[in-house]
Amino acid sequence: MKTLRIHPKQAIIDVRGLIFIYLMLCVSTIVFSRFFFVNTLQDRDGPATLYGFIFFIIPAVLLVFWVIAMLGLVRDLISRRTGSRFQLRLLGYFSLIVLFAAAPATIITAQGVIEFVRFWRTIDINTAMDFAQELAMNAYSLELEKFETLTKEPIFYQKISGVAEGHVFPEGVIGVQDFALQSNEIWESQSFWGEPVQKLPVPPSLQEGFASREMPRDMDVVRYVMYPAKKALRVVSFNLGAGFDRSLTMIENEKLRFDMINSLQIKIKPLLVLYYGVFFFPSLLMTLIIAISFTHRITQPILELTEATRQVAAGDFKVHIITRRHDELGLLIRSFNTMVQDLESFKTSLLKAEKISAWQSMAEQLAHEIKNPLTPIKLSAERVLRRWRNSPERIGEILETSMLAIIQETDNLSTLLTEFRTLSRPLEPSQSWTKLGELTEEIIAPYSSSHPKVRFNAAYVDRDVSVKIERHRLTQVLTNLIINGIDAMNGTGTIEIRTDIVKKRESQYCRLSIRDTGKGIAEQEKSQIFTPYFTTKASGTGLGLPIVERIVQDHGGTIWFNSAEAVGTTFFIDLPVDVPDKTQEKGEL
Repeated sequence: MKTLRIHPKQAIIDVRGLIFIYLMLCVSTIVFSRFFFVNTLQDRDGPATLYGFIFFIIPAVLLVFWVIAMLGLVRDLISRRTGSRFQLRLLGYFSLIVLFAAAPATIITAQGVIEFVRFWRTIDINTAMDFAQELAMNAYSLELEKFETLTKEPIFYQKISGVAEGHVFPEGVIGVQDFALQSNEIWESQSFWGEPVQKLPVPPSLQEGFASREMPRDMDVVRYVMYPAKKALRVVSFNLGAGFDRSLTMIENEKLRFDMINSLQIKIKPLLVLYYGVFFFPSLLMTLIIAISFTHRITQPILELTEATRQVAAGDFKVHIITRRHDELGLLIRSFNTMVQDLESFKTSLLKAEKISAWQSMAEQLAHEIKNPLTPIKLSAERVLRRWRNSPERIGEILETSMLAIIQETDNLSTLLTEFRTLSRPLEPSQSWTKLGELTEEIIAPYSSSHPKVRFNAAYVDRDVSVKIERHRLTQVLTNLIINGIDAMNGTGTIEIRTDIVKKRESQYCRLSIRDTGKGIAEQEKSQIFTPYFTTKASGTGLGLPIVERIVQDHGGTIWFNSAEAVGTTFFIDLPVDVPDKTQEKGEL
């Protein structure tokens, strides 16, 4: 049993490896997409260089894998590798499914982004934020004016001075601190009334009026500096309200963020393309690469079956395909192996039965054909013996005719046995080449003289063509066919011989045709023309055409015929040919 295993092309990576890469791609997409959006929204630009390299190296590598896989498929298509067209068709189906699945999501996402940007542009956030910031600054200015007006009222000094006696601070005041100028020109704190957190180690400013605010010391507080006396400095702390500075900072930050978002409007389409190129395109490529691998795995058993079927068709029934699949394709392969085994057994039995039947039939025919000449031999011998006994002096009258009859019938027996031996004995294929032109003329010459009413036309025989067959075997073939043609025309008509060059399965053959204008072959006799001992001639042995068929087939050729009653018969013979460079092909099968 011959095991058939088609060795597929080694892929760069198998399906399991592709699935693993696909899962890693999904994980990396989830992880790095966050950095992609954070960098884009916070830095007002695309991803950082490192992230950009990581983002784009994945689709680049996958694109290389895809190109290699497609080049392999294209190479198989060009070389007409078995299964490549089916694989291309499957890949087309998979690709259409992927595109049909991805197209709606892509279109909806793109349309959603476009509508979102369009709606975004209708919202005037900048004006609102500018107005809010302006309101906050106006509120701040009003508070300062109110505090400054309060400090200029005469009663303000009395209220501040009365804090020590337990009076309540004026509205908005949360701390009062007095400083005195020392001899070393340093201001030193003398007294403090109010919230302890508002106490300062040094004056915030030496200029009378509102001091510049310093964060985080002056969070939600504004300081006012005054000089109640010479070498005396007083700092009054006013409350701006809880969360004033935080709200102001938030407004400024949000305004900056909205400015940044507005700046991204012109980049939204490039960012969308970048997003699909970084995250969607690799997934699409990965899916297509996996589809190519799956189609290869699917077509591989079909390729093995095709090759095995071709070998079985060529007559090799010892083919066995090894498979580890447990699906329907595996079942099909196992069924094929069982079928081939059954065919081999059936072929062996059939050949044995046919061989026995053929030999039985040939033995019966041979016995019949041998018996026919034995009768005249016996009669001739009995005639001579009778004359010898009855009238020995007159034996000379019949001796010559009787002996000639015996010799003729003996020659017929010898011819019959020779032809039977030729038919039954295997022929060694010829390794020599014979030129058709010269041999055809030599064979035709004696028949042209002996049959003057037969016209021989060999003008279409290429003299430079040589066929791979021994000269005497080809002579035997042509002689049999020419004699049959002459007999079919009753010695009157035309026999045309011609050659053509044809192509069969990348090999060249010489097509030799012998056409006669005889009575043709009856329809009921066509199926028995090459059957041994079948003949329509009274003096025929029925072995001529079977021997011709045997010679042609043993030399790698084929023979067949076309015939029509009352029109004629044409025998065609295809033999391996040696064609010179100048010879042009005239046909292709």
